[in-house]
Amino acid sequence: MRLRATVAGLALAISSLSASAETIRIAIGTQDTTINCATGGLLIRELGLLEKYLPHDGKYKDADYQVEWKTFTSGAPLTNEMVAGKLDFGAMADFPGSFNGVAHLDAGKQSLFISVLSGSTRGSGNGIVVPASSPVQSLAELKGKTISVPFASTAHGMLLRAVAAQGWDPEKDVRIIAQPPEIAGSALRSNRIEAHADFVPFAELFPNRGFARKIYDGSQAEAPTFHGALVDAAYAKKYPEIVTAYLRASLEADRLFAESPEKYSELIEKVTGIEAEVNYLFHGPLGLQTRDLTWKPEYRKAVATSIDTLKLLKKTDRGLDTAKFIDDQYIRAAFKAAGQDYDKALKNYAPLPLKANDAATGKPITDFKRLAQIWVRGEDKVRHYASPEAALTALAQLEQEGKDIRAIYAQATDSGIKLLANQAWFVRNDKGELSAFLLKSQAEQYAQRHGGTALDFVSANQKQAVASR
Repeated sequence: MRLRATVAGLALAISSLSASAETIRIAIGTQDTTINCATGGLLIRELGLLEKYLPHDGKYKDADYQVEWKTFTSGAPLTNEMVAGKLDFGAMADFPGSFNGVAHLDAGKQSLFISVLSGSTRGSGNGIVVPASSPVQSLAELKGKTISVPFASTAHGMLLRAVAAQGWDPEKDVRIIAQPPEIAGSALRSNRIEAHADFVPFAELFPNRGFARKIYDGSQAEAPTFHGALVDAAYAKKYPEIVTAYLRASLEADRLFAESPEKYSELIEKVTGIEAEVNYLFHGPLGLQTRDLTWKPEYRKAVATSIDTLKLLKKTDRGLDTAKFIDDQYIRAAFKAAGQDYDKALKNYAPLPLKANDAATGKPITDFKRLAQIWVRGEDKVRHYASPEAALTALAQLEQEGKDIRAIYAQATDSGIKLLANQAWFVRNDKGELSAFLLKSQAEQYAQRHGGTALDFVSANQKQAVASR
């Protein structure tokens, strides 16, 4: 009898133990090809960072974590699965993120925008491109034309602002049609569309692949844009420590990228097929966008503007209380746990800095306004030059040596944004110094004011080759 009682007691203890071991799902929806989401998705997944920070004490002592990942090409289907309860976290841009909040309320639920991942307080990242063979050089030339855009996306908001800045009626002066980037790429290649507006990274990816040309950067609309992370509010209330763990993993992904931008640009290419040089263009030193997990006022405003624009597009008639929707308690907790100062980071607007020597002279580069860079295929690090003319002189030598050039970058003289130099325009002054610009009109205006000659990349390269002989 005593043995039977002991066995029964042991069985009861085992049953009690297994009952207390909760299986906790962590289902994360991300957008691998939308590279702004990398530090909230792809890098965390590929490097196994989430598992490092998941709690294993207190109520999580016996927890069994079931981590699920799913990638999407846009925010709308991701939102559908979050609302359906199939996902706990999601990464997307300001516009679809705002719609995510509205959709949850419509379903009697609530989601929270818990952090920024990457963006631009000035609007860089969104852009408008035309086919490579198009004669169009600026947005002003698109009046009466057809422009495609992923509807209700952050690029859609940028396009509407850009059209309004021209003084145009979006219903009469241009024809705006819905088209996702995967369709637009084919349409641009075959000249079946006159222009296309899109979000990260397509306004740079398409030109880098040679079948499109960028004629407008979102910074010209001065409309802040970002991608960030959301979570189901009920999930966050039940498992706040898991939300903080996810954001700690995001902070580490951000740190790793900052330390080795070329290495992780290559990893993103390996996973997504998006060329490393485009990833570096956005997220490398002095890049088009800044990886930033803090809720700057400009990003809060972007969410409010998104909601207003969604109403304008008749995608919703519901308002959204941004003070409740944007919840920074979890990212603040993550910063504190990581030993970082959130309020200090909140005040920092600087892009990822660059500390480098000129590849030609070996001297430290101290003025980055005329920085130019070359990434040679097969090299682990990008080469840095103090000026575009120094880079073009080096380029001639590299090509003579038979090197395969992956990318050439230049910083725009007027806006400071990073450019693909082979797509840029330049002004060469009487001293032989080159200044870079995104648009032909910008270069021509600068030349008229300051003197010099406006040149496309081929002409600038040829003149530099002659001058350096």
